[in-house]
Amino acid sequence: MCQHGRSMKALILAGGKGTRLRPITYSIAKQLVPVANKPVIEYGIEAIRETGIDEFGFIVGDAEAEIREALGDGSRWDAHFTYIRQDAPLGLAHAVATAREFLGDERFIVYLGDNLVKGGVGELVKEFLAGEGDASILLCEVPNPQEFGVAELEGERVVRLVEKPKEPRSNLALVGVYLFTPVIFDAISTLKPSFRGEYEITDAIQVLIERGLDVRFRVVSGWWKDTGTVEAMLDANRLLLDDLTPASEGEVVESVLEGAVSIGRGARVERSTIRGPVVIGEGCVIRDSFVGPYTSIAKDCVVERSEVEYSIIMDGARLSALDRRVAGSLIGRGVTVEGANDAPRTLRLVLGDHSSVRLP
Repeated sequence: MCQHGRSMKALILAGGKGTRLRPITYSIAKQLVPVANKPVIEYGIEAIRETGIDEFGFIVGDAEAEIREALGDGSRWDAHFTYIRQDAPLGLAHAVATAREFLGDERFIVYLGDNLVKGGVGELVKEFLAGEGDASILLCEVPNPQEFGVAELEGERVVRLVEKPKEPRSNLALVGVYLFTPVIFDAISTLKPSFRGEYEITDAIQVLIERGLDVRFRVVSGWWKDTGTVEAMLDANRLLLDDLTPASEGEVVESVLEGAVSIGRGARVERSTIRGPVVIGEGCVIRDSFVGPYTSIAKDCVVERSEVEYSIIMDGARLSALDRRVAGSLIGRGVTVEGANDAPRTLRLVLGDHSSVRLP
């Protein structure tokens, strides 16, 4: 139930394969890759939960078991989770149609599980529940609108959606957040696959517009990131760490902490310099090392005689005796990177889970 009177459900899409994040996503769903030491998808769950919505459906594909294990039944968020299998990745509109039985006749929000929206979705949901619109979309000003679906506006209404226009008429890109009434299902039923072989949600919204229905919008007040690439993931990590609250539940010995640094329970920092914003997870050991700004180190990692900055290091990874500084890197679970320890030089890595790299 939503806090604004009307009932509403949430549909989070978590069925993509994450091809742009390989090799990391060979062994972990892209929605579960951690940003600032928390899986991407959990930021979306929290943003929606803050609006009062407590009924969530998750569209899942090949990574269904992993996502179920990571998120559970929803009790951690005082919510109820339902998992809905999409047999083939046939587009966002197909995913919405797949959830028809779960969504019923209520208004609902669709949220892409690998999206991050600073500022949440509260105002968007509040306006949609209070108004009479048939759909509402979240938009964000971007410098490169030709790479996105773009909305053309007249006053408070959306009059046209264009997918990756060569000559954009606006710089407002569609963020992966949509609000619908059940009229969207009839629009989806009229669609044919796009040139990509998918049923596009933008085409379904365009059907609503052409039928004279009321499609509203709201522009993101903070920032938005589609975390589908390594670069976007690292940038999202940077943006989230900018809001980091310093905290220490670990042990710091003969070390220097500068700026916002968060150290998890049972972690130990010895003879090292940590220059924040940096988050260090539970059970980590940082020894004789430098950890630079915008670095997230997940639980049970070891960094010794090494330098790392602007990177995401996942559970159980180990960096040891590296003679070059690791920067702009995404390092998977259980990865070991070893080397000789001379003057640091920059090294960029994208390594999948349980890799092992030895540097000369």
